[in-house]
Amino acid sequence: MGARLRVRPLRASDWKTIEALFGERGACGGCWCMAWRRPSREWEEHKGASNKRAFRRLVTSGEATGVLAFAGDEPVGWCSVGPRAVYRSLETKRSLKVDWDEHTWSITCFFIRKEHRGQGVGTRLLAGAVDLARAHGAKRVQGYPVVPTKGFGGKLPGAFAWTGLPSMFERCRFEPLADAPGKRPIFERRLRPKRG
Repeated sequence: MGARLRVRPLRASDWKTIEALFGERGACGGCWCMAWRRPSREWEEHKGASNKRAFRRLVTSGEATGVLAFAGDEPVGWCSVGPRAVYRSLETKRSLKVDWDEHTWSITCFFIRKEHRGQGVGTRLLAGAVDLARAHGAKRVQGYPVVPTKGFGGKLPGAFAWTGLPSMFERCRFEPLADAPGKRPIFERRLRPKRG
């Protein structure tokens, strides 16, 4: 896919693009990219149409940040990235409670159309997410990938890999935190301002 793939930041005018990409299921199980933005119980209660309305408000107001991938004019992928403070659910998970400040951004999820998975789209989205965070003044970016288990033969079905894989973060020069509070790895990349 390489040269045909284009990644750019989300725009407030992109709601129709998000709808087309996420489809009827809201990317996965009525999530509509709200799982990390709401505490778990609240997210469960609002699955489906309510999450869709909430995310639409965030997109159309310009509050939501992230990057979209396109193959030609077709949207094929999404990565949610933003200031860690907007992802309220991160603070409710003990395994993800780590040091952070107002200059810390988080990469919380990826959605890639099934027919485009395994083609490097996730890595390109991740690189675009890092660029977006840097452009907004982030000094570090954190990600919370899931580690494939032997039960799946070392590979994960797409629905279980929505926070990304360690290999993607390693390719984009993230490093695992040595003092992660739980078994789940936390990857971090320190950023310097872009020159020019």
